[in-house]
This record gives sequence, C-alpha cells and structure tokens, in this order.
Amino acid sequence: MPAITLRAAAVPALATAAALLLCSCSAGAGADTAAGRGKNSTAAKSGQRLTATLGTAKDSRGPAPEVPGARRGGTVTVANEEDFSHLDPQKIYAGERYSTSLLWGRQLTQYQIIDGRPRLVGDLATDTGTSSDGGRTWTYHLKDGIAWEDGKPVTARQVKYGIERTFAPGFELGPTYWPQWLTGSEDRTEAVKKYGGPEKDGDLAAIETPDDKTIVFHFPQPQSDVPYMASQSSSSPVRKDKDTGTGYDVKPFATGPYKIVEHKQNRSLTLERNPYWKPETDPIRHAYPDRFEFTFGKAALNTAQEVFNGQGTGATTLTTKDELPPELISTVERDPAKRKLVVSGSKGAYTQDLYIRNDRVTDPEVRKAIHYLFPREQARQVLGGRYVGDLATTLSSPSVVGWKKYDLYPVAPTGDIAKAKEHLAKAKTKVTKLTYAYPTESPADDQVAQVLADAFAKAGIKLVLKPLQPNAFNDQIFGGDDSPYDLFLSTNSVDWPTPSTLLPLGYESHLDAVSNTTRYGNPQVDKELARIAKIGDARKKADELIALEETVMKDVPLVPFLYKSTSKFRGEKIGGVAIHPIYGVPALADVYVKNS
Repeated sequence: MPAITLRAAAVPALATAAALLLCSCSAGAGADTAAGRGKNSTAAKSGQRLTATLGTAKDSRGPAPEVPGARRGGTVTVANEEDFSHLDPQKIYAGERYSTSLLWGRQLTQYQIIDGRPRLVGDLATDTGTSSDGGRTWTYHLKDGIAWEDGKPVTARQVKYGIERTFAPGFELGPTYWPQWLTGSEDRTEAVKKYGGPEKDGDLAAIETPDDKTIVFHFPQPQSDVPYMASQSSSSPVRKDKDTGTGYDVKPFATGPYKIVEHKQNRSLTLERNPYWKPETDPIRHAYPDRFEFTFGKAALNTAQEVFNGQGTGATTLTTKDELPPELISTVERDPAKRKLVVSGSKGAYTQDLYIRNDRVTDPEVRKAIHYLFPREQARQVLGGRYVGDLATTLSSPSVVGWKKYDLYPVAPTGDIAKAKEHLAKAKTKVTKLTYAYPTESPADDQVAQVLADAFAKAGIKLVLKPLQPNAFNDQIFGGDDSPYDLFLSTNSVDWPTPSTLLPLGYESHLDAVSNTTRYGNPQVDKELARIAKIGDARKKADELIALEETVMKDVPLVPFLYKSTSKFRGEKIGGVAIHPIYGVPALADVYVKNS
C-alpha cells in the first residue's frame, strides 16, 4: 500500500483553540453495522466526515458513557500482520498506534466519541487547558485518583518528565511539537541545541510544576493548538524510576484500564486489567474484556477468512491495522452475513494523492496534464473500490476544521486524455517519459502502476515503473532531495483536525524533502504563510489557510485522489466496534465480547 507521511510542526494562531473548534459535517465516516446506534454508541452515521468540538470541564469527568449492549468479560484477539514499531509513548506517531495505546496509556487531553462525534476533553487533566499571556502560557490541573499500574499516583512532574524525553536522543522520529514550541525553534535540530533532554540538561525551565497536580507550559510564541497537541501520545506521563530506555519501547508502564503483562516482539502482546484504573476519572475508555491478546505474523487474508468463517478464535477476533483484503470484497458483497462483519468508516483526516516532484516536473502545464491523465476510478477499483475512500478534489480532508469544497480542474473519474494532450502541447519542454515509484507491498500496487502506465501511454508518455522494497521506497522518496523519481502515491494526514499542520509544514519552499515531499515552492505562498502565522484569531487563521489551498493547488503540486476510508473486519461475537473518527481505526476502548 502507499506510504504514509505525517507533518512535523506548526506555528498556530494567538487565540484559544475554543474559538476554532466548531463542528462541521460533510461526507464519509461509517460505523460497525452490528453495533448499537443508541445515545452512547461510538458509531457514526454512514456518509459523515466529522471535525472535533471542544468539551468542557463537565464533559471531562468520568466515567465514559456506556456502549449499548456491552458486557464485561471474555478475551478479545487482535490479529495484525505486523507488531507495533513503537510502544514508548514519546515515540508513537501514527493513528493506529495512538488509538491502540489508549488501552494502557493516558494523556493530558483526548477525544471522547459519542454517537460517532469526536469531542476533545480533559483526560489526565480536568479540562482542555487554560491559556493566558496571549496564548503563551497554558495551565493544566490533573484529576484526583489517577494512578499507575502499581497504585502510585500520577503527578505533574511525571507528565513533565515524559515531555522532556521528547528532546532526548532516540526520540527523533516522534512528534516534534513540544521541542519546537517550548524553545521557539523552527525544527527539532535547533530545539535540542537549547535543551537536550532530562539526562543531559536536567530540568526544563519552560515547564513548571508548582505542585503535584499543576503543570504550566511557557511558550516563547503564542500557541493556540496546545489542547490538540496535548492529546498526542507524547503528552503521556513517564515515571523516571520505570524508564528502561529502549526497553520502555517494548513494555511501557500503564495508566489506562489495561496493563501489558507480556510482549513477545513480532509474536504476541497480552493485556490484562489495571486494577488501579478508576473509571470515574476517565471520560474516554471502558474496560469490558478481561484480556486483549494481540497476535502478529499471520497474513491478513488468512485472518479474514478465519473471521468470516468463524474458525478457531475468529468469532472473537478483529484487526486494527489490516484492511479488508481486496480478494474477499466480491465474497463479502455477495454474502449479507459476512457484510455485517465489515467495519467501515472515514480514515480520520487522511488523504491519498498522486505526488509530483515539482523540482523534476517543473512545467505547470505538464503537471496539469498529469492531473487529467490520472485514471482515479480505475486505480480506486484496483485498491478496493468504495471501501478505500471517496474521490477527492481538494488538498485537505473534509474532516479538517474550516474545510471548503473546490474543484479547480474538473475531470471525469476515468481521466481525460484529450485535455491532457492540450496541456502537453502548451508545455515549454516536451515530455515523453516519466518515472513512477511504488512500494511492493501487495499485488494491488503492481496493478495500480500498470493502470497508470496504460493511461499515460495514451497521451504519448512512457511511464517507467520502479517497484521498490518498502524501506527503500521510504528512504528514496522521503530521505532527501536527490530522488530520481517523478511520481508516486502517498497517504498523508494533518496531525490534528485543523489546517495548521498542513500548508505551513508541507508547502513552504525552505522545508526539506521529509516535510515538503513534492518539493513545491512558490514565493507568494511563502509570503502568505508568514503573514498568516501572525494572525491573532484562530478561526480567521484557519479560514485563511483553507483559502490559501486554492492558490497552492492552482500550481498542481499533486493530484488529489482519495479522502481515505478504511474497512476492517471483526468476528461475530465482538460488539461495540466502530471506526474512531480521528484516528481512523477501530476504537478498542469500546469493544466487548458478546454473550454466546
């Protein structure tokens, strides 16, 4: 499947996040078709992509609303092909790992899901935070009664220590917001020169803990997106006496409803109840099953067949990483009983696009031709049809606050060869050959490549196909400026559902290839982004960033393809399964084992 990229940092506006978090609904978050749709169901109605509202202190109290029909007891098996690359909370940087780690970890804030609608509330904290000093200071107070898996209380100093770890060597691939924002740095490299982590430089003065229940953040510049950033796993507490270094990446200490009792890497992960977790402190999570048994290594196709046929533990199994295999789609479509076991929904704010290296394909007319050549519908059918997403026309997802629909260069889903030839004729440099790189992770990747090659050939362009091993693909596409490839598919998301981590972190010309993957550069856009960064009203800033998208997309730095959806599968005895509207995977904190 295509690579997934994440944006690295942002410079948010001056106003509080409360001004920005207004709910808007547009097209695609699905639901567990067998789960209840009662008042407290996590299931969203089909056809909705939802942005988050901001909850109150009252909303932040526990316990979480009950899932209709849920019961306690039993063991849930989570079967994924691959183990987690990281469990250390300060190293986690992907939606599926964010969501799964909620079983054992807690953050300052988190998303509460009711009737499928996300609401940001206090998790460890009593609310989503209070800002002062024009947004330069943020204060959080911890709830009473929150404990570690050994019964010792969670303190503000432990939250501070967890955040301080994000500066340390070994945490380079995790989110970089805390280091950048707390030091006023443009990137992590600059930030760690000012503070190198707790082992190297001791206490970080930018974070105060006047008592065990209070933590105060001081930022050199105003920051309005702190409540969102405080929901990331990097905002989790860590006990210094339990910090085992690299070992913490295998078995972190728990504050959530479950604790890790055993982790055999690449084989299994076993969770049991944390007896010191108190539901009255937690508005997010439940603890219905007695145990979670994660298994790794089995092919998704084999797991899906066991689930659909009720073989072995299939009836009590679900997947969080693996998609519904394309080979089984026709079988599922023909069998209503199997269709009920498919859990579909919006994959958060993820989009999938055909990326163009603008430093290699420099002529905008050629890029426009590529836009008209791309056979979106044929490519989507190969990948799984409607199960993989809705056809896109914009850079950002409808799940982003302030999103507006636009379609600058309308084209039929199957492409427009004649229109493509018109733009090729206008190009200053004639193009007869382009290269398309892709990771060889499934037969569908080869099939999509051939669909593209066939379409480009109709316009007289030879598309040279370059299949690469996944690691080589990531190294060559995202590892530097000297990639020899012109085109590739990639899946991308904002780091939280506002536009502040999209254009500023992906389309400024000075950014490296890891962030500005298309190597897009437009002085007018750079100037506008610098201006927008100084806007003092969060809602106005969001609107300006969304409006600026159209200026960027007129240059066709990439071709919009999909607003991503996801389709997982679950056994007939697993209830409460719905796709988390922010993280885009099944919300394990709500699942339960049905009565036999």
